Amino acid sequence: MSTHIVATTPGTVSPPATQPAMHARFLSIMGGEFLKVARLFWLMLVILTLGFLAGFLLGASQPGIKTDLQHTPLHFLYYALESNLVIFRILGGIFLLILTSFTIGREYQYGTIRILLARGAGRVQLLLAKLAMLALVAAFLLVMFTSLTALLTCVQMLALDGNLSALSALTPAFWSNSGIDLLTVIISMGATILLATAMNTLGRSLTFGLSASLIWFPLDNIGAPFMNVIAQITQRDFWRHITAYLLGPLLNRLPDMLLPHSAYSGFEAFGAEPLVPVSGSHALWVIGAYSLVFFVLALVLTWKRDVKE
Repeated sequence: MSTHIVATTPGTVSPPATQPAMHARFLSIMGGEFLKVARLFWLMLVILTLGFLAGFLLGASQPGIKTDLQHTPLHFLYYALESNLVIFRILGGIFLLILTSFTIGREYQYGTIRILLARGAGRVQLLLAKLAMLALVAAFLLVMFTSLTALLTCVQMLALDGNLSALSALTPAFWSNSGIDLLTVIISMGATILLATAMNTLGRSLTFGLSASLIWFPLDNIGAPFMNVIAQITQRDFWRHITAYLLGPLLNRLPDMLLPHSAYSGFEAFGAEPLVPVSGSHALWVIGAYSLVFFVLALVLTWKRDVKE
């Protein structure tokens, strides 16, 4: 039996990695990114769950809930879905802003990104792996808390009425509207992740990225009433029309813009809203433009700016 030893000279060029190898490498980077924030993730998940449960109990203790369940069960179910999705959207948004900032900004602040790049990971590849991991986290949160909403609503019905007969009031329109409602939450989560990604790649600092990310939506929401005051002082509607292009108010009221008013049976979404009528298509275009700008900004800055000592 003979053995053949293949030697490579210093000038030999290694063959390019195969597609399965590249795919496996991308997945391994995603897994490594999650492991780095796993402790923070589980801690924040506990806090998010406690906050969600507190919000649910607060909503369940509202006067007239039992009467609503017995006489207008469809309205009760719409209210249960909407109120809990609002709680999840707000708390989940804060969750994703913090987690995204730690996933991206901390690498720059402590210089650990240089170690990852030295091991062969490309800057853009690393960014995309981080975004893919965050997208999976967001999907997990959505499934978990949507299921928790359904479970808690059933428990609430049993506690109030002793049965689940209210479920017979569900209509095909309810399921269709619920799907659209969940889509608005997905859009909000996606825009939130991209916002935090852009702020952290721009500042290259956890401190800057986290601060800028957390302050964006409060400023947006304060901006709407502030524009109203300016419009009243100047007697110009121009300032009110600006609110149709603020990201926060559009995300707040996106369910109202996409769903027919009858779907809510009197219940509306929560948060500051644009001061002028806005169509669903306008809202989607503006949110899409914001998201695209955030993504391109993060991608270009990561690609073009070198990581220096």
